[in-house]
Amino acid sequence: MKINPWKLSTFALTAALALSFVGQADSAPQPMMKKALASLNAAKSQLQKATEDKGGHRVKAISLIEQATDEVKAGIAFDNTH
Repeated sequence: MKINPWKLSTFALTAALALSFVGQADSAPQPMMKKALASLNAAKSQLQKATEDKGGHRVKAISLIEQATDEVKAGIAFDNTH
């Protein structure tokens, strides 16, 4: 069976391009966004350990941290799909 070199090279190029796109998604782990998530989680943990008598501000801060965490995760997800 004779193999057409043009078809073989086209297949090889297509495979290489597909692998390069897969590599790009993995090569951008978003270290700053992950650090932000870790910082938010640490802040939430500290607030949860604090005494409760803060006039509602501690509870509100925990809620805002949860909102910020959701936004950071949404940003990561958006970046991973675009």
